[in-house]
Amino acid sequence: MTRKERKVAKIDSSYMDQYDAYMQRQLKKKKRLLRRLVLFSFIVFLTIGSITTYHLKQRNLYADKQGQYESLQKELAVLKSEEKDLQEEVKLLNDEEYVLQIAKTNYFFTEKGEIVFKLPDEDPSY
Repeated sequence: MTRKERKVAKIDSSYMDQYDAYMQRQLKKKKRLLRRLVLFSFIVFLTIGSITTYHLKQRNLYADKQGQYESLQKELAVLKSEEKDLQEEVKLLNDEEYVLQIAKTNYFFTEKGEIVFKLPDEDPSY
């Protein structure tokens, strides 16, 4: 006898029928409430997971863009210094004396009466 048997008889009355119907409705309400809570919880967890995934992807994208921005800033600084050097060289190349000096040292250009001596240890003047 693992299960206890009911020894009390059920009363057949309209009140008991109404009470049984009421209890069935309450049980169905509980089941519906539980289903709604489970569905709502699933939607909340799905939304939180999606937002977290999106946030992490955006953080990675931001870090990549930040690194790319920094490298481009460094490249810009290098290019600006190179531009400054090239502008200085253009100013020097517009100077006739500087061009003559380069022509004399690198290309052995001479004027009348000059003799050019090339020394092996001498660096170019520019």
